[in-house]
Amino acid sequence: MKVLVTDPIADAGLERLREAGCEVVTAYDVEGRELREEVRDAAGLVVRSGTEVTEDVLAAAGELVIVGRAGIGVDNIDIDAATDHGVIVANAPEGNVRAAAEHTVAMAFAVARSIPQAHARLKGGEWAKGDYLGTEVNDKTLGIVGLGRVGQEVAKRLSALGMDLVAYDPYISEERADQLGAELADLEEVLDRADFLTVHTPLTPETANLIGEEELRRLGGGYVINCARGGIVDEDALAAAVEEGVIAGAALDVFAAEPLSEDSPLLGVEDVIVTPHLGASTEAAQENVATSIADQVVAALNDEPVLNALNAPSVDRRAFPRVQPYIGLAETAGRIAVQLFEGRVNAVEVEYAGTIAEEEVEIVTASALKGVFRPLELRVNAVNAPRVAEERGIDVTESKTSQSDVFQSRVSVIVTDGEDDIRVCGTLFAGDDPRIVQIDGYRVDAIPHGHMLVARNYDKPGVIGLVGTVLGENEINIAGMFNARETIGGEALTVYSLDSEVPDEVIDRLEEDERIMRAQYLALNNHAK
Repeated sequence: MKVLVTDPIADAGLERLREAGCEVVTAYDVEGRELREEVRDAAGLVVRSGTEVTEDVLAAAGELVIVGRAGIGVDNIDIDAATDHGVIVANAPEGNVRAAAEHTVAMAFAVARSIPQAHARLKGGEWAKGDYLGTEVNDKTLGIVGLGRVGQEVAKRLSALGMDLVAYDPYISEERADQLGAELADLEEVLDRADFLTVHTPLTPETANLIGEEELRRLGGGYVINCARGGIVDEDALAAAVEEGVIAGAALDVFAAEPLSEDSPLLGVEDVIVTPHLGASTEAAQENVATSIADQVVAALNDEPVLNALNAPSVDRRAFPRVQPYIGLAETAGRIAVQLFEGRVNAVEVEYAGTIAEEEVEIVTASALKGVFRPLELRVNAVNAPRVAEERGIDVTESKTSQSDVFQSRVSVIVTDGEDDIRVCGTLFAGDDPRIVQIDGYRVDAIPHGHMLVARNYDKPGVIGLVGTVLGENEINIAGMFNARETIGGEALTVYSLDSEVPDEVIDRLEEDERIMRAQYLALNNHAK
């Protein structure tokens, strides 16, 4: 079978494919019509970041079984379109973890000891020994934003060098952090305490410009290292903070726009160290990702499980029609639960009651986890969500009972921090009409897609009218609503299904009223189909 390789990978990966009997065709730098022609008869496609795998490419690839990304990022692959065409998408997330962690450590030392600056001056003929007074990492505090795979490896290495660790990551358990010797805290406390701040989160709408002018001022006098994703640190604010002496220095391997523009303000600041996205640029890392993705391509072509598949559901084909309607329902319940929960998630439970409990529901549980973790990683899905939970030390339990209350089947997602929790329950009306029927103990009836406003308020006259008025003044149409209360005059919860999103200023306006304890806007995808 033909495997098309459109970006250079290590020879070891190509050899692994050939040894498995694949016809390996390399066609680097192809795009547009030429790419569509090359991929037309390919069973496998191996890419890095240089090839855009679009809907048009996938539509042209009638024989394609798998797209393998030799690396971790898959922003250049239309995964939804691949799924529609029945094409597996897989990546190699482990191959460059060690390399990225080591580069982060190297950048920390480089910025702390002004190594590039001193090197350049000595090469230029200056013996500037007295101009540089470095900072030792021993007994300093390392602030880590994101304790995923790379963040954990950095934590291990710098802890061994005598650094104290404090970390911000809402999606890792206290137990896992303790194992790493890291103390969990909110972002503000991490910034206040850190001498060095290293970033290891994906770039999502929630993390874009996460470290800006205000955050840099809280870090005051410290160092910033970003070898994760460009755009997490506000580059203009960072350049200004170093230039003005707000922080001591910065080291970046990634940038919001790459290649880095010659007029970037970062290049004009001496104490900002930059490298051209070298985190994964080691011989070992390149060989690891190449052989890893080759093995996965071979597995897919042999109809075997694909270890790092990003979009391949695992469920018996005959049972799939019975389970399918609950997949989107469970994901939405997870998304609602995690957005409403105010604590640090360290456990997720998915309960099945009624006839759904008779089915194999592994894919449904994974979809619930996908909903919980969606704010964490844009590409988390039903295949890799259980692995994300395991890596972050989050306990996942699945329970079943044949007994249900008033519904034939019910799926419940519970997120907890060990003390407090929130439960969101869903069911199907008439067999295929998904509804959210309970939120935090309140009986509701909400359509689980589109836009939702959840208001916790006191059961007093005029509250619903106020909400309707404020929404109306902002041209936000109410598609439906359901109000539930504990007792007359007590606490109540109201769910509004809306036709558009709710800006922050509208939320602030609602919460100004003493009768409304909290109002939360939830953006939900339409999973009903």
